[in-house]
Amino acid sequence: MITVGDAAVLLGAGAVAGLIGSAGGITSLVSYPALLAIGLPALSADVANIVALVGCWPGSALASGPELEGKRSWLWRWAPLAAGGGAAGAVLLLATSADAFARIVPFLVAGGSLIFLLEPRLARRRRRNGCDGTLALPAGLLTLSVYNGYFGAGSGVMILTMLLVHVDRHLPSANALKNMLLGAASLVPATIFAISGSVEWSAAAPLGVGMFAGSSLGPLAARRLPIKILRLLIAMLGISLAIQLWLHPNA
Repeated sequence: MITVGDAAVLLGAGAVAGLIGSAGGITSLVSYPALLAIGLPALSADVANIVALVGCWPGSALASGPELEGKRSWLWRWAPLAAGGGAAGAVLLLATSADAFARIVPFLVAGGSLIFLLEPRLARRRRRNGCDGTLALPAGLLTLSVYNGYFGAGSGVMILTMLLVHVDRHLPSANALKNMLLGAASLVPATIFAISGSVEWSAAAPLGVGMFAGSSLGPLAARRLPIKILRLLIAMLGISLAIQLWLHPNA
């Protein structure tokens, strides 16, 4: 059980994390270290973080109306795949140790951040080569959703990069779609963790409330900030998290 002071810290960290994540960045840059800082073991922090991420879904949806207009049928097509991948990741997490995977996570986060930074070049190359991404989108979404259900740090940036390359070149629109897919990929794992009794609710609840509040502001920031600046900030946040996870993989 955490203290009232710890809950207040998580509430504030959740608000900042929700703002960063729903604007296109990496939510776990703030939320995961905050959970470790109040004394949760790495695995418990991982589970609490994934559960709290559900709070970003309704907040970002409410703030992304213009970007999501006309996208309902697309989301109904792809959200079930994201949810299924998230469920598989959650089952994998409950069945195995996260220690070895935690060693790989920094490289995945760093790679996703660099790919996001280089996305304009990737998109131009894709157009020149005439690649339609028919298999890349479902395979990539499934893989990243499994990863999101297992650990999740950096999955948002990697999904956003994939959507920018294969679905929508407009960053605010792709970011809104990313937020919805990430919500689907987090809701099912959160339900599995809740049923399994592995959630530290005293930590997950205030963090999730904070994420809901912060995520309602993120899409507004994504809509107003210059694209190049936003892209650079998101990539820098991703590299920062990768370094942090590499230095303290099991903090």
